[in-house]
Amino acid sequence: MTRETKRAVLIAGPTASGKSALALALAERLGGAVINADSMQVYRCLRILTARPSAEDEAQVPHRLYGYVGAHEPYSVARWLADIEPLLGGPLPIIVGGAGLYFEALTRGLADVPPIAPDIREQVRAMDAPTLRGALAEQDPDMAAALKPGDRQRLARALEVVLATGRSLAAWKSETAAPLLPPEAVSAFVLSPPRADLHAAIDRRFAAMMEGGAVEEVRALEALGLPEEAPVLKALGVAPLRALLAGATTPEGALEAGQAASRRYAKRQLTWFRNKFMSWKWIETKYSEKIIEQILSFIT
Repeated sequence: MTRETKRAVLIAGPTASGKSALALALAERLGGAVINADSMQVYRCLRILTARPSAEDEAQVPHRLYGYVGAHEPYSVARWLADIEPLLGGPLPIIVGGAGLYFEALTRGLADVPPIAPDIREQVRAMDAPTLRGALAEQDPDMAAALKPGDRQRLARALEVVLATGRSLAAWKSETAAPLLPPEAVSAFVLSPPRADLHAAIDRRFAAMMEGGAVEEVRALEALGLPEEAPVLKALGVAPLRALLAGATTPEGALEAGQAASRRYAKRQLTWFRNKFMSWKWIETKYSEKIIEQILSFIT
């Protein structure tokens, strides 16, 4: 199958928006396969805390790229693209997740930047935003001027690339390869429930996670003795539960911290989607059967 004939349905959305349930329903109706586009649901050690589909859901339709990476392994958008490419020629891909960068790379291409040496990455990631911006201004003033002063993540990425390669990230991006799925090959949606509904769903879900075994998951994660920079330790909700296990907070404090962090993360996700995916079809109601029919009408 050539790249031009591949088609897919993309479903982005903030945490707890109901996008996984929507993907499952669409896969059942269309004979498709649900494919993960979440950077933390790839890890096999955090099924509960990352809200991976249940074993029952996975038995209903094919689910791909879930829970197949060990806790010690780093994971990147480049690896995700390599892993998803052979799946695009199978049953209709229903690609679902909250990682905006994954969707952007899938539909717009990814710059082929060489791997960053661990010592450079550690040095850069230890800097705060003002230090990052100052260092980047010295090495790559154009990128420093183009990025927001408080955007620590993008400042760090730009700085580590120029330090490691001697070239600006902008130069690498100018050589971006063709996307695996060009925009005309996809039906793309953003699920964005009303704010009050989303926050209520976030709070309910984190409480259910704590009651359903998330604390034990993090306890097992702690037993692995991972380095602090391990990406899996950055999964949403891990920090407050680690604090709980360390005796630094109470169950009530961990619950409130986890819920608040999840709400902030959802806000950041929606900001990204608005900046990058306003051309996608936005579904701004709560998940329901009506949404399924609405999306099916767009797809067909």
